[in-house]
Amino acid sequence: MATARLLPEEMLLRDRRPQRSRVAIITAQEYSGSLEGVLVSGLREFHLNLRGRSVLLKPNLVEYIAGVEVNTNPVLVCAAAQAFLKLGADSVVVGEGPGHQRDTYLVLAESGLADQLRSQKISFVDLNRDELFKVPTRATYTGLEHLWLPGTVLKSNFVVSMPKIKTHHWAGVTLGMKNMFGVVPGTKYGWPKNVLHWKGIHRSILDICATVPMHFVIADGIVAMEGNGPLHGTHRRLGKIVLADDPVAADFTCARLMGLDPHRVWHLARAAQFLGNGSYDRIDLIAEGLPLKTNPFDVLPEFAHLQMRL
Repeated sequence: MATARLLPEEMLLRDRRPQRSRVAIITAQEYSGSLEGVLVSGLREFHLNLRGRSVLLKPNLVEYIAGVEVNTNPVLVCAAAQAFLKLGADSVVVGEGPGHQRDTYLVLAESGLADQLRSQKISFVDLNRDELFKVPTRATYTGLEHLWLPGTVLKSNFVVSMPKIKTHHWAGVTLGMKNMFGVVPGTKYGWPKNVLHWKGIHRSILDICATVPMHFVIADGIVAMEGNGPLHGTHRRLGKIVLADDPVAADFTCARLMGLDPHRVWHLARAAQFLGNGSYDRIDLIAEGLPLKTNPFDVLPEFAHLQMRL
């Protein structure tokens, strides 16, 4: 697959891609107490040094719609928290700054995540209203010279993006990289982070992910979403969790599991040129392989070109 031609603003970007990226595709059919053991086993394959580290889990917490799997499932979030603690992390906190619902604690309660966190004594931080720090951008796609970012994110030693695998009506897909929109505070950028949408959603994803520390991905694909995501799509039972030490490799792998061509997703194609690995020959699948045949996720008509047809 040919790479996209460099834009003028990309000429001076430093190539930050690792030599190799590791991704684990793990089968999981339900949200149950067994997920903690599944994650502990999967995470051990990465040989992470978590001793003394403060871990921030950043789930996808958008808003609550009864009967619709919109958010990263609370059972998976808390299983990840316990897994990191078991593997030696000094502390684990969950943080999110929803872009749709202004009352973060309302969606936290309605989604069931508040009860799960309370029962396991895991703290939550509203990233929309956290103490903010001005950070120079490390890419130039939006033209913004800096981003205001929450102190909790910047002070954490190990930041984990925990997206729900979904299609998206503007970006095509919303995975580990798009999920990081939730660290950018609504108090500065509006709801739904309007300033960044005006700058271009793909371009904003790239600037955010180039600037915000992001160390790992745990993607929730047990029950995914297809069609008119990220809110009004339909369930797609994928039965997979994806773990990765490179957010770009994670998103490329998730897109391939969805039967979509990641090279045709604008922000993924650009990210694979400087931020992380997208090519098969630089990604080590350390658990399960990709299926030989995939029925592509349903997408809106304007994203039909993303679907891979065998």
